[in-house]
Amino acid sequence: DKMEKKLLGAAGTDNMDHSGEDDEGPTLWSAILSEVSTRSSSKLPSGKNILVFGEDGSGKTTLMAKLQGVEYNKKGRGLEYLYLNVHDEDRDDLTRCNVWILDGDLYHKGLLKFAVSGDSLEDSLAVFVVDMSRPWAIMESLEKWTSVLREHVDKLKMPPEKMKELEQTMVKAFQEYVEPEEAVPPSPQRRGPPAGTEDEGVLLPLGENVLTHNLGIPVLVVCTKCDAVTVLEKELDYKEEHFDFIQSHVRRFCLQYGAALIYTSVKEEKNLDLLYKYIVHKLFDFQFTTAALVVEKDAVFIPSGWDNEKKIAILHENFTTVRPDDLFKDFITTPPVRKLVHDKEINAEDEQVFLMKQQVCFLTHILLPSFAVESPARTTSGSPRPTGRPVPTNVASVSPMTTVKKPDPNMKGAAANEGVLANFFNSLLSKKTGAPGSPGSAGTGVPAPPPVAPMLSSPVVLLCDSFPTRLERRPTDSYTDGW
Repeated sequence: DKMEKKLLGAAGTDNMDHSGEDDEGPTLWSAILSEVSTRSSSKLPSGKNILVFGEDGSGKTTLMAKLQGVEYNKKGRGLEYLYLNVHDEDRDDLTRCNVWILDGDLYHKGLLKFAVSGDSLEDSLAVFVVDMSRPWAIMESLEKWTSVLREHVDKLKMPPEKMKELEQTMVKAFQEYVEPEEAVPPSPQRRGPPAGTEDEGVLLPLGENVLTHNLGIPVLVVCTKCDAVTVLEKELDYKEEHFDFIQSHVRRFCLQYGAALIYTSVKEEKNLDLLYKYIVHKLFDFQFTTAALVVEKDAVFIPSGWDNEKKIAILHENFTTVRPDDLFKDFITTPPVRKLVHDKEINAEDEQVFLMKQQVCFLTHILLPSFAVESPARTTSGSPRPTGRPVPTNVASVSPMTTVKKPDPNMKGAAANEGVLANFFNSLLSKKTGAPGSPGSAGTGVPAPPPVAPMLSSPVVLLCDSFPTRLERRPTDSYTDGW
C-alpha cells in the first residue's frame, strides 16, 4: 500500500508537471498495482500439512499415493512423507501440500514432532484411516489414533489464547456450513463467502455431542476398502442392519470431533476424486459443490457441519435385533479363527511301526502262500485233518533209520533173520522212492510228494531280520533241519 501511494503520488506529480502529455497516467498505474496486489493475495499458500493416521494394512499409504497420482509400492517405516500437487487453474498457480503418514506401531508416535509443530498446527488437517474389510476394529482404531493426536497437541504447549482461537475457528466453520448449490459447475477456483450468508448473522448452537473433542484443526475420517462390503455379506452374513449400525457409530464419533466422513475404494476408484476435492477445499478454501451422500452403503460422504443426531436417528429405524446404544463390539464381533472344515486331525505314525506292519503284510500275503501245499495229514480223498488233533511240533522225516523195525524178541532163528532182511530191503526201497528224480521213484508209478510243513489252522507270521526269497531243502534233511 505504501509503495502504491508513492507510485501514485509520483505519477500525479509527473502529470502536474506535464499535464499536456497524458492524463491517463494515474489510472494505468493504479490498474497495474491493483492487479499485482490481487495476485499476491490470491497466491496459493505453501506449508500446508496432511497428517495421516491408521493401522498397518489399512491402506493409508496406498490411498495417499493414489491421490498423488503415482503407483507407490514401497512401504516405509516410522514416518513416511509424500506431497500432493495443488493447481489453481483460474490463477495458474501451483503449490505442494505435505503429507505425513505415521506408522501403525505406537512406538513411532514420537515422530509427529517432525511433522507438525505449534506454528504449523493451524495449517494442518488430520485424516484417520480405518479399514472396512475389518469393521470390528474401526471404533477401537479411531479412539486409539485420536488420542495419539490429542496427546501430541497437548505436548506442543501452545498459548491458551491461540488454542482457543483455533477451536473457535472449527466451531464457526461447523456452524456456517450450508448446502452447496448443485447448479454451480465444479471448479477449483477459490470461493468467496456463500451467497446469502452476509446478511445472516445468526448461527445455530451446537448440539449436545458436537465438537466435544475439539482438536483445533479440520478432521476427516476415511473408510478404505469399501469394496469388501460384498465379501462381508457372503462370508460373514452381514445384513443392512450391520452396515447401518457401523455407520451410526462412526457418524456419532465424527460429531464429537467435528469431522467429515467418506467411504472410499482404491480398487474400484470410488470417491477418490471427491476426497481430493474436499481436502483442498478445507486447506486451500477451494470451491466445493458436492452435497452429502447417504444412499449407497459403500459410498457414504458426510461433510463437516451437515450431520446431527436427528439425521443419524434415521438409520435406527431399520434396527430390529440391536439397539442404537448397544456397544459396538457386542454386535460387530470379531469372527473366530478359521479352521479346516470336515478334515480330521491326522497324527503321523512312527516310522519303525509303519515298516514293521509292511513287513508283516509282505510275509503273510506274498511269501507264505507260495510255500503252502496240501498237508500230508489229509487223506487221499481230501478230507481235512480232524479237529482237536494236536499239531506236532516236529515231524519225523522218512529215513532209513526211522523205517527199520526192531526185531521181535519172540522170534527165533531163521524167522528173525528173515524179518531183519525184509526190513532192510524195505528201508532201501523207501529211501529210493522218497528221493525225487531217483530211479527208484519211477518204478512206483506215482511220485512221492516232498515232505512239507504241516498246514496249521491259523496263519503263521515269521519275523526275522533277513528272509530268503526262496526256501530250499534237501530230501535227506529233516523238517527241523531243512526250514
